[in-house]
Amino acid sequence: MKVLDTGRLTIRHLEHNDATFILRLLNEPSFIEFIGDKGVRNGADACRYLDQGPMASYQEHGFGLYRVSLKFGGDVVGICGILKREELPHPDLGFAFLPKYWSQGYAFESAQALMEYEVNKHQLDEVLAITTPHNESSGRLLERLGFVDEGNTQLKPDSDEVKLFRVKAEGIAAAR
Repeated sequence: MKVLDTGRLTIRHLEHNDATFILRLLNEPSFIEFIGDKGVRNGADACRYLDQGPMASYQEHGFGLYRVSLKFGGDVVGICGILKREELPHPDLGFAFLPKYWSQGYAFESAQALMEYEVNKHQLDEVLAITTPHNESSGRLLERLGFVDEGNTQLKPDSDEVKLFRVKAEGIAAAR
């Protein structure tokens, strides 16, 4: 199901036929370094990830991670969307793109469009985001989107520290 189009991108719900792409993306060294190893090693694991992650989120929250593809050519470039983690008091922005498509503005374009869409649709007051402390590229992108660095925190007592970012709903429109 298509969620929206931007100038260069089509954003739609992830489906089981995206399992091959998900398998590739989740096993990129950069994904494992900056987001974590999700234990997805084959097509069945990818389908399970889709079922228990994005597709379950659509049902429970009405939003989740979406597939981002080029409007012209159709290449699937990454995922982007709003998540609701138990460990955080507000929904948070998540994104991951294949390295081949980094530094071309696709993450910014998709994140900006999706945040405006989801904030309006779900009446969100604020959106959070987390990164690993050494993921400076994602931190810069979040700041371009209007997020403010709130410092490091732990999501769980036994977990590694993450950098927490926050943006109020009115700051999302101002980041245009």
